[in-house]
Amino acid sequence: MADTTGVTRDKRGNWSPDYLETLPAPMVWPPHLLAILKWLFGWPGYLWPWNAVYLGFALLAYVFLTPPLAEMATFETWWIAAIFARNVGLTILFFGGLHLFLYMLKGQGTDFRYSTRMPPARDKSRLFGRQVRENVFWSLASGVTMWTAYEVVTWWLYANEMIPYLDFASNPVWFVVLLLLIPLIREVHFYLTHRLLHWKPLYRCAHHLHHRNVNIGPWSGLSMHPIEHFLYFSGVLLHWVIASHPIHAMFHVFHAGLSPAPGHSGYDRIGAENGRSLSIGAYMHYLHHQYFECNYGGDGLPLIDKLMGTFHDGSDEAHERMKRRLRERQWVKPAAAA
Repeated sequence: MADTTGVTRDKRGNWSPDYLETLPAPMVWPPHLLAILKWLFGWPGYLWPWNAVYLGFALLAYVFLTPPLAEMATFETWWIAAIFARNVGLTILFFGGLHLFLYMLKGQGTDFRYSTRMPPARDKSRLFGRQVRENVFWSLASGVTMWTAYEVVTWWLYANEMIPYLDFASNPVWFVVLLLLIPLIREVHFYLTHRLLHWKPLYRCAHHLHHRNVNIGPWSGLSMHPIEHFLYFSGVLLHWVIASHPIHAMFHVFHAGLSPAPGHSGYDRIGAENGRSLSIGAYMHYLHHQYFECNYGGDGLPLIDKLMGTFHDGSDEAHERMKRRLRERQWVKPAAAA
């Protein structure tokens, strides 16, 4: 069958894009300069649109919604509360905006949605009786709190000159290069911490909470156990040991805080039937929520999963490889992954 975009679905109503076998241009050998430039500056590409969106949020928040650095040299309730309120507001705006359009207003129905199944309206096993309400609770109560805690301590360290500082005027090239590298650094950090969270003890005590969301939506992205949030946002610690500017640290933590929303939207694209659409490109992580033991990295750097043998593109062949790998490890899969 097909939805209104003409996309063909299987008998279960599932759909998969046809571009997953292609690695990003910088990861292909031999290198091709024009392909790399297109990947870096094209649309969609490395910079546009999503990384530019997260950087834009960070810049706006840094300029207009962050107290002066000198005033954060001592821990005071007013500026900590201001940063927390700012992060709560941005999370509700970004996550809530996607959820409102895709799931409440049903702005594009099931067009470009990987599955026609929607998250259940009511679920007695969830906090407050609904998946979305539980997801919102953990995202705000634990996720934004941990995000803010890392940010607050980082600001305090910068204000007291306790961590190395990078000024644009002193080294403009490295300043820009580091800014461009942050999404890639986040991909590597996410893969490593995610593999750690699938270690049985950590999975059972923490990561299982995130994986309760098999049928995902935007608010599923940041719905995690506090232990997982502690590990997830720890990538900002990099800026405690290498010379960087506060905007680098802010971009890093904003990227971590906001990117789970489109990455867990359940949709491949946002757009109209006439072909004008914005790619989300979250299929690899959608499959991770379906099968658990594959695609531990984000969708931006599939090379790590390919090298580690954990890449799953949705094909029957990839699924058989995953099951064979799990049998070899003598791992008992969660029931939902069968």
